[in-house]
Amino acid sequence: MSDVELRHLTTMAAIVDEGTFGRAGQRLGYTQSSISQQIAALEKAVGGPVFERPGGPRPVRITPLGAVVLEHGRELLAKAAELADAVDRFKAGDGRIDVGTFQSVSTVILPALMRRLREEHPTCEIRLADAPAADPQIDGLDLLFYDRVVDGDVEHITLLDDPYLLVTRPGELPDGPVAQAELDGRPIVGCHLACDQAWMDPVLAHSGARPRIVFRTPGNETILSMVRAGLGWTVLPWLALYGSNAQSDERLSIHALEPAPSRGIHLHWPATSSQSPLAARAVEIAVETAAEVTAKLAELTGERGKTLPAMFNV
Repeated sequence: MSDVELRHLTTMAAIVDEGTFGRAGQRLGYTQSSISQQIAALEKAVGGPVFERPGGPRPVRITPLGAVVLEHGRELLAKAAELADAVDRFKAGDGRIDVGTFQSVSTVILPALMRRLREEHPTCEIRLADAPAADPQIDGLDLLFYDRVVDGDVEHITLLDDPYLLVTRPGELPDGPVAQAELDGRPIVGCHLACDQAWMDPVLAHSGARPRIVFRTPGNETILSMVRAGLGWTVLPWLALYGSNAQSDERLSIHALEPAPSRGIHLHWPATSSQSPLAARAVEIAVETAAEVTAKLAELTGERGKTLPAMFNV
């Protein structure tokens, strides 16, 4: 059976559909002798005749063995057609892409990325997965967004520098940047421990500030709700505030920190495999979107001497 070729099955199906070897040849662009040779090769491979040949213009009849071969042959031809279509879509940039992401990227950068990919490749499949706060892995993913460079056999590009900003209630601090030392002993609503420990503990400790964490939650909206309620201040990256529309909330006041801490937003992909056209296009769109976000940040924070809410109206 290993000698059965798809072209033999295609020819057999055409003969059944058309009724004669001659008309099948016309449909496929083969001579009648070529059609006969292909059927002879098929019959040799399956070990018996697949057609009864009455001769003349009368239609050929399929044998019981031929019926079995045709039934399964059509399934193989359908699968082959699906494979060819999938390969064509892959080469054209369609197909499937698996992306790991995290909260603030998911609300600001990822929607623009998905929208543009679907506009350009309407049939593509985009699968998303939340990256764990600690020790994310690229395994099984085409792309991974993360706020630190991950370990492993990966390549990455830094999309933007995302500054951390202090959020308080209005009137709790004078206008203008706030020294990190001002957070010493203050009640702070924190993010999850892995995230805070990655930057807050070493950065603020270097400035002599040891804030008092009164509550931790991974949800940016919950953190901001606790600030509004007066539980404490918080320090969040600009992407998180921008994605939550905090700049338009009159119940919040946003301040730059001095010195200004920041994090990088990085996009990773496996170094050991070639990127699909869809994944490569996703990287291009992510870079373009990040450049737009960076330009917006520069526009909104151009005046360092003011509190940020007035400049964050977008």
